This record gives sequence, structure tokens and C-alpha cells, in this order.
Amino acid sequence: MQPGKRIAFATALAIFALSWIAPRWPFEQALHSSLTVVGLVWLWLHDRRWPMRTSHFALICFFIALHCIGARWLYSNVPYDQWARALSGHTLSELFGWRRNHFDRLIHLLYGICFTPAVWHWLRQRWPLTARQGFVIAVMLIMCTSLLYEWLEWAIALGLSPEAAESYNGQQGDIWDAHADMLLATVGALSVWPMMRRERLEPVHA
Repeated sequence: MQPGKRIAFATALAIFALSWIAPRWPFEQALHSSLTVVGLVWLWLHDRRWPMRTSHFALICFFIALHCIGARWLYSNVPYDQWARALSGHTLSELFGWRRNHFDRLIHLLYGICFTPAVWHWLRQRWPLTARQGFVIAVMLIMCTSLLYEWLEWAIALGLSPEAAESYNGQQGDIWDAHADMLLATVGALSVWPMMRRERLEPVHA
């Protein structure tokens, strides 16, 4: 593994470990963190089989690190307003008129942004696709996996008490939460096309 990838991976592991210091909601955090463990193992094995570009690898590590932060506070309780007030004297909710915690929205948007380049590269490693063809398929895969994740959340919630299900899902009373999450992942995926256009003339296996 290249030095840049090692640093990114080690940083994600460190943030994962730090997020488990004196957990506030251990059970719910463990549910979220199970995906973190799966993601880290998959990333390590996938990069050995299909080497990723360092920038793509680092983007996924960045996403995993933020997911660890979200998991610690169950997304709905991430204290970004307190952090913003400590730094600037103002909160993001005051600035933008928000009425809910939007950290979960950020994570779904970043899912599309951070995973699409790696998926696009993997598709072109495996099949003789043009940059545009690979990108279209990558976006569709992001959309499909977003749907599967929402189904997984729903399936887990069925086995929990109503209070635990609400805490885990973090809907915050929004009946369109799943729809908004999937839309943001799709928007995030589409937004990286300019980066893909710049990379399309580079060797696919770089």
C-alpha cells in the first residue's frame, strides 16, 4: 500500500478508535459502527485486488472518518452548532435557518461524492468502458446502494423499540427522510463528473 493510502487508512482507524471513548449510546453506535468495520475491511481487501488511485482511496477514508463521528452522536445529535459557536460565536442553524440536525444529510451527500470516483475507476479497470459510460453506471450503483441502505435501516428498525428505531434512523420527524437521503447521494455522485472528465485521459490503471 502506498504511503498516502497508509496515512489515510491509519487516520480513519484512529478516528474510529477515538469515537469509542466513553460512548454515549453504545448499542446504537455499535449498529452504525458495524458498517464501519465492514467498510474498512472491504477497502483494504479491494485495494489489494483492484488498486485504487490514492485520491479515491483517501476520499473513502474521509467518508468513513466522518461516518464514525456521526455514529458516535447517532447523527441527530452531532454538536456542530456548539462547535461552530465556539469557533465563530454563531451557529450554522442560525445562519441557514435550519430546524433539524443536518449531519446525516451531509453524510449521504458525501457518500455520492466520495465513492463515485472509486467505483468509476473500478468499472473501467474491469471492463472496456468509456469515461462517460463508466460514470453513468457508477451513478446508478450509488443510487442502488443508497436504496439498499435505506431498506437495511428499515429492516433493522423493525426489530427495535419505537424509541430505539427513531434514535437509530435519525428521521427527526421527517417522513421524507429516506427520499431526501437517496436524492442527496445521487446529487453528490453527479457532482463529481467534472473531476472524472479531467481524469478520463489518464491511464485507467494509474
